[in-house]
Amino acid sequence: MEYMTIDSMCVPIEGEKNVLSIIRKAGIDLPTFCYHSELSICGACRICVVEDDKGKIFASCSKKPRPGMIIKTNSLRVQKYRKLIMELLLSSHCRDCTTCHKNGTCTLQKLAYRIGVDAVRFTNNKPREPIDNSSSCIVRDPNKCILCGDCVRTCEEVQGIGAIDFAFRGSQMKVMPAFNKLIGDTDCVGCGQCRVVCPTGAITIKLDEDRVWQAIEDSNVRVIAQVAPAVRIAIGDGFGLPKGINAMGKLATALRRMGFDKVFDTSFGADLTVLEESKELIERLQQEENLPLFTSCCPGWVKYCEEHYPEYRKNISSCRFPQGMFSAVLKDYYQQKDQEDGKKTFVVSIMPCTAKKAEILRPDYQTKGKQDTDAVITTMEVERMIRRAAIDFANLEEEALDIPFGLVSDGGVIFGVTGGVTEAVLRKIIYEQGEDKKALEEIKFSGIRGLEGVKEAKVNLNGREIKIAVVQGLLEARKLIEDLKAGKRNYDFVEVMTCKRGCVMGGGQPTPAGARTRALRMEALYKVDKGLQVRTSAENPLVNLVYQELSKEKKHQLLHTSH
Repeated sequence: MEYMTIDSMCVPIEGEKNVLSIIRKAGIDLPTFCYHSELSICGACRICVVEDDKGKIFASCSKKPRPGMIIKTNSLRVQKYRKLIMELLLSSHCRDCTTCHKNGTCTLQKLAYRIGVDAVRFTNNKPREPIDNSSSCIVRDPNKCILCGDCVRTCEEVQGIGAIDFAFRGSQMKVMPAFNKLIGDTDCVGCGQCRVVCPTGAITIKLDEDRVWQAIEDSNVRVIAQVAPAVRIAIGDGFGLPKGINAMGKLATALRRMGFDKVFDTSFGADLTVLEESKELIERLQQEENLPLFTSCCPGWVKYCEEHYPEYRKNISSCRFPQGMFSAVLKDYYQQKDQEDGKKTFVVSIMPCTAKKAEILRPDYQTKGKQDTDAVITTMEVERMIRRAAIDFANLEEEALDIPFGLVSDGGVIFGVTGGVTEAVLRKIIYEQGEDKKALEEIKFSGIRGLEGVKEAKVNLNGREIKIAVVQGLLEARKLIEDLKAGKRNYDFVEVMTCKRGCVMGGGQPTPAGARTRALRMEALYKVDKGLQVRTSAENPLVNLVYQELSKEKKHQLLHTSH
């Protein structure tokens, strides 16, 4: 085996692509801004510089390891160099940290303190630029951009959209949409993945907390929260709970203390989606029309398909997004009670996804011209609200969800991970075929779980082989659609998630989230899946009761839309 020396430690080279990976394997947390293991190597920020035995200083992220290399990661020269780079970054950065939404979680802020920068010798001569509030999902503040390029590479390499890029050169360089458009006027789908990788407050979540507080304060408003599956396993991150822990019980307690009247689980809406989507799949298979059936649970994907591949609109499921279904059912359920009590029901969706903020504004996702979901707040926003309410989240007692929508299936819960929608639909179909529990368990080993960009599986439905694909990332979705158009691939059912790993890594989730956190979030939802008594959406008695009470007309009105 080949070795290299890092800070006097002998470390083996085991196929790593850069020196930085070996340094981190040695247990040294070398700081970085522009390095992400799942993106191309940029080497722009230079914060990860090290020194070799010949006195050469270089960026460790872009240097290939060689046997016999001797590396110092914290020599006095490296410290001086790193501090100078940090000062230069801060010199062109708007340093209103106390009022920045990223305050306390900002990577630039943390590393400046860690590197020992207590003064900046250089003057910021950049003119102040306007903040871009045009998107309903994210906010861009160019004054806080440090030109690391993380957002640019994510938008291009993971999503294949390229809504933002570098413009100009030298000291005039900026990150911006083409022709200086507003982000809301571009092809941006609102996924928020640019915000996830942004190390500063240059890209943040579009906040909607104040409207929720106003609704809570109004005694004539019944405020209902529905919580998405992926929120429960990430909300604890900011309160010191172990990564990936299921904090749904604590969250229910916190929401009630803040003034929410009812707390429900969006998984109930996911169960409704499974019933309708599986039915739609069977109908399309029987009619041999508009195949493959594309899932409609991810708003970023739906917008992308509508804009880039309008010829495939007819292939997207007519089912509403789960939160849209549930909000419509909630508004319908409380309609008569609102009239009796002289109140108005205000539905708040707590989501891991920034694109959900745009979803609720779509005219085709409204009932009789009225918005069903009144506000969407992300996991990060509800965390801010809990802090604002001075609630000791970590030490809260756990409380159950409210009735009558408190019972959900594990099929609905796993919507939060990539492949979860497919797995839930397959469970329902196989359950109706009369298969035993063993057949249901075997679904998880069919190939729909995992981290590949495209996963394929085949299942038997009444003697017919159904071909399935599960896709994560819009760039992979584009490749798949191009192959479909060229006749290179053929599927009956395709699930697309805009965000890699699904909603557990949505644009509204707490950051930073490294490989361990990402894995624990996925694992946590599967643990919740194992712990629930109701295995399939078809077995949920409350869902079946609601489903049976809805007339055919109301099912279409509340649960479906047209793309």
